[in-house]
Order: sequence, then structure tokens, then C-alpha cells
Amino acid sequence: MSTALIKFVNVQKYFGSKQVLQHLSFTVSAGEFFVLVGASGSGKTTTLRLVNELLTPTAGEIYFNDALIKTYDVRALRLQMGYVLQQIALFPNMTVAQNVALIPSLQKQNKRKLAPLVDRLLTDVDLDPQRYRDRMPNELSGGEQQRVGILRAFASQPKIVLMDEPFSALDPISRTQLQRLVRDIHQKLHSTIMFVTHDMDEALQLGDRIGVMRDGQLLQVGTPEEIVQYPADDFVRQLFQKSLSADVYDVFLSKLDVLGCLQPAAQATETPQLTETQTVRDALAALSRSPRVLLVSGRGQTFWLTREALYQFITDYRNH
Repeated sequence: MSTALIKFVNVQKYFGSKQVLQHLSFTVSAGEFFVLVGASGSGKTTTLRLVNELLTPTAGEIYFNDALIKTYDVRALRLQMGYVLQQIALFPNMTVAQNVALIPSLQKQNKRKLAPLVDRLLTDVDLDPQRYRDRMPNELSGGEQQRVGILRAFASQPKIVLMDEPFSALDPISRTQLQRLVRDIHQKLHSTIMFVTHDMDEALQLGDRIGVMRDGQLLQVGTPEEIVQYPADDFVRQLFQKSLSADVYDVFLSKLDVLGCLQPAAQATETPQLTETQTVRDALAALSRSPRVLLVSGRGQTFWLTREALYQFITDYRNH
């Protein structure tokens, strides 16, 4: 991930006399899952909207694929970008299939290939094409609508997909399922994603790198491990700490990864196995039957979690 697909250079943004972005400079590499995290009003959504020219910077430069964004034809630029919003934005007068195929159709892709493409994509997200292809958006649940919105964003394999708090309005089960879906699509297509969230836990689970924002400033950019182990200041440290569950038994196992509690393991088939979206409670139950368990991360990596490491984590957590 060495090629910068998106580059911000000293970008500022004002709304009237109010400065909402202060001297932002960062890059998003091709193939990277880059997450902007911060509280409401921190400037993360404004930053995202600068990328597809829904907004323009007051000062500074933004590059897309080595060219200044302002030199692009806006329509041509946006056809190279997927966009997923918190507010589900399917076209109500289009079927599911028409919504998914919208961007490939606008790009004049071969019409004979669109129907098989739609069916394959629906199958990939456990939506039976026979049942869902011809449905209208108002016949879908909120989670199903957001799945279709995600498919539409990725259907043309755009250079980048912009995602603005896409799961925040969903119930916890749908949210977890769609987090896993987006992560799986990212790994399968090696797509570039720029993702906005207020949830540090979501940022830690999804991001290859995370940018922490506050009051229009970018406080720190780093991997999940760097953010957790070497926070730039007290605000970043507290933002992570607030994401921890009040009950240690409800902490997701993904936290143990970024805190260095796991040992790398070669691919193994022995049981029991856990995933990073399970909790300390699940791990304790599994470790009551075995001295160690295999943890499979969302990126397909495997780690050993031992009883000793888990007990130490629980002790440290309670003493924190």
C-alpha cells in the first residue's frame, strides 16, 4: 500500500467565518481501509465530502490518483467513487437489481453482463437473487436496504468507496454483520475504502490505519496497534478507553489483538476456534475446556489465546 490514491495537503475549510478543518495533511493508499474517527462535529464528514467534491476546500490541495481533484469533471470523478451514507439512499422507484446495477449502467458496461453481476453480488451477501432481484426498497428491512446500498457502491469496482457512518442507525446484530461484510469485500477486491465513524471500537476492528480527529484537526494517524499503544495525547488515549465495555466480559476479542495479548499461530484446524467479534465471556467458556484457543481475525490471521493471557488481561482491565 505505497501508492497514494488520496492526498490532502494543508487543507482548510471554512463555513462563513467558522473554520471547520485546520491544515489537514494525510494520504490514503491504494488498497487501504482508512478510517476517520472522532466525535460529532470533529470534521470527519466534511473531510469525506471534500473527496468527491460535494464540498470544496477553502485552502490547500486535494489529489486523486496523482491529479488535483479540482481539475476533474465532477461527474467523471464521482463515477470512479462509491458512496454509502448513514441514511439509506436507494432509489425508491428502482428495483433491487436496478439499484445495484446503477453505476455499471451509467458507465455503459455490457448490459448482458449486468444481470449475472447483480445475481452474483446478491448471492455474496446472502440475498437470494430469485427472491430479492425484483423487490422494491420499501419491501426490504433496514439491514437489507443497507446491504443493497453497499453492493451498489462496490458493483463497478470503483477506485475508492466513501462510507459515512454507514452502520450507526442499525441494530447491533445487523451492524456486526455488515462490518464483517464490508471487511470481507475489502479483502476480496483489495478495494480502497475511506470510512467515517464516531465509534473507536468500529475503527479498531475495520481500519488498516486510523485518523483521529478533534475540532477540525487531525491529532494522529496510525495503525490500530499504534493508536492504542502510543496515543498522541490524552484525548486519543481517552477516546480508546471510552470504547472499552464497562463489563470486562463483554469486551470484544479484537481488543486483545491490538493490546498485544495474542500469539501468532500458523493456520490450524484444531478446536475450539473463536472470532474477534466474540467476547471475553465466550473465550472464558472455551478456555474452561482447553488451555488455549485459536482466534481467527477478520483479516484471516490466526492467533493463540491462552488462559494465562486472558486472565492477565482481565486483571489489568479491572485495575485500570
